[in-house]
Amino acid sequence: MAKETGRKLIASNKKARHDYHIEDTYEAGIVLQGTEVKSLRAGRASLVDGFADIENGEIYLHAVHIPTYAEGTWTNHPPRRRRKLLLHREEIDKIEGKVREKGYTLVPLQLYFVDGRAKVELGLAKGKKTWDKRHAIAERTAKRETEIAIGRRAKGMG
Repeated sequence: MAKETGRKLIASNKKARHDYHIEDTYEAGIVLQGTEVKSLRAGRASLVDGFADIENGEIYLHAVHIPTYAEGTWTNHPPRRRRKLLLHREEIDKIEGKVREKGYTLVPLQLYFVDGRAKVELGLAKGKKTWDKRHAIAERTAKRETEIAIGRRAKGMG
């Protein structure tokens, strides 16, 4: 069997970018069981309610849903178990210092394979206020309308 290369996206958390200001991102490996890897290779996972927490100097991923593997037997995994993340000690210390500050949290942004290894992109995030969300929506709408107008003008439609 040929070795897998490149990057294959499994799941993305679009809601996180809407609900949080992402200040910094980190790539971490995940400690998985065999049936979890097979389920991820089938492209099934959800990051919607997920978050990361620091316990005893290690980072764990909570509430990420990886469904049970259909062909799995008694060796199947629980879908929402706590999963350990693999980061360098310096990165963990830096993240821990930031998370202790008021309002910072760790949210998973993407789950993907890089050269056959499962990785998660963590975002160091600060929660947005309601008016921030409305402002972001208004900016996105205005940008879309200007692009449409430019496109029509380029085509000679007015």
